Parts: sequence; structure tokens; C-alpha cells
Amino acid sequence: MAITKERKSEIVQQFRRKQTDTGSSEVQIAVLTARINDLTEHARQHPKDHASRRGLRMLVGQRNRLLRYLRTTDRNKYLAVIDKLGLRK
Repeated sequence: MAITKERKSEIVQQFRRKQTDTGSSEVQIAVLTARINDLTEHARQHPKDHASRRGLRMLVGQRNRLLRYLRTTDRNKYLAVIDKLGLRK
């Protein structure tokens, strides 16, 4: 259910701004999106798991707050992130 260390490091390498970056908004949004995708699949398989559904909603809210922050601070990075991740159809 959780993303593996290797997958998380791949995501960080793909979205980081510089060599030592692990906590920028882009990286956090990408990691949250991977976790959300995994939890969404889990919720489809286990429809009565309400605790995981609550966690999923909390992750979606956190990602929305980060996206809103990125949209207000740097519009170009925001557009690049949502394009790479396939968000906001």
C-alpha cells in the first residue's frame, strides 16, 4: 500500500529543483500523487475500509493546499507539475 523507497527516490529525482532537493513543493506534490494513486486503488478493492478512505481524503487536501501555494507563487512551475502528473484535465 505504501510506496517503496526506490519509487520515492525516482519521483524525487524526476521533480527536484537541484541535486539536494527533497522537500520542494513540486517533489511533495509528486510524492503525494503517487500515494494518492496507490490508496485510490486500495479503496476500489476494499470499499468498506473507511480509515484508509479518510487518509486518502486528507492526502488529497494536502496536495490541493500545495498546488494552491505553487499556483500563487510560481504559475509556470504549477503548470509544468500538473502537466507532468496528468492532473486537472
